[in-house]
Amino acid sequence: MSAQPDTPVAKNEDTPRGFVLGMMAYGLWGFLPLYLKSIAHIPALEVLAHRAIWSVPVAGVVLLILRRFGDLKRAIQTPRMLGMACLTAFIIMVNWGIYVWAVATDRALDAALGYFLNPLFSIFLAAVLLKEKLSPRQLAAIGLVVIAVAILTLDAGGLPWISIGLCVTWGFYALLRKTLPIGPNQGFFLEVLLISIPALPYVLWLESTGEGHILNGTGTETLLLMMAGVVTATPLMIYANAAKLLRLSTIGIMQYIAPTMIFLIAVLVFHEPLSQIKLTAFVLIWLALALYTSAMLSQARGAKTA
Repeated sequence: MSAQPDTPVAKNEDTPRGFVLGMMAYGLWGFLPLYLKSIAHIPALEVLAHRAIWSVPVAGVVLLILRRFGDLKRAIQTPRMLGMACLTAFIIMVNWGIYVWAVATDRALDAALGYFLNPLFSIFLAAVLLKEKLSPRQLAAIGLVVIAVAILTLDAGGLPWISIGLCVTWGFYALLRKTLPIGPNQGFFLEVLLISIPALPYVLWLESTGEGHILNGTGTETLLLMMAGVVTATPLMIYANAAKLLRLSTIGIMQYIAPTMIFLIAVLVFHEPLSQIKLTAFVLIWLALALYTSAMLSQARGAKTA
């Protein structure tokens, strides 16, 4: 993504501040299932609507503090950019919806699997759509993933659609987001604003019929739903700033923190069953990630010495 006037170009180097911010962002994402489980009795579509609605003021305050509205105004006035933002908003909405539903229905392990698959799906997309050449280790990693997904499919009698859905939606979101010439904070604000256009009438309708959980729920439910904006926006915006202060290879390794935490929470806190077959699939994917990481680090060292 080309740099914009209010989006300064970051150096490709690690900084202590970037590392701390990155750990905070991925740590918050890792703990997100605990929050989602606390509102698992609320319909996933209602939770999704509140995530978008309450994110708007949070993201708006950040933009006011940073005075970063330049990109936003230009995006709204440019049909192509606005159309691309609508597309990324739709994709991230689907991703959030799958994730919320997965945790609520005791499928957090499937969600963890999806986010472990994501970096490998991203290199697959780069090869297919961007014609990037894959190294032997990257090809081997993709091969291990195919075997793991085949094992899970045979065991379940169908594709692990939660894992694949999360992986595919986040992969395409990240790819398309790179083509949107707008700063990360402005882009997030625009996306949640667009999602709120249908979400707000939906929530108002729920409240008017007595089915909503803001006016008709308990005080705890109201507070938890109002926290959805902070829970959603905070790690995304922290990550956006961390990415400017870290090398791509460092971010690539740190992205395993969140799915590892989700995996541990699913097994140790939610007590979701981990069968031998599912564990075998996870082991194959972890081996694939090790191959992917080693290939990525080799490329980074090669670029540094070139």
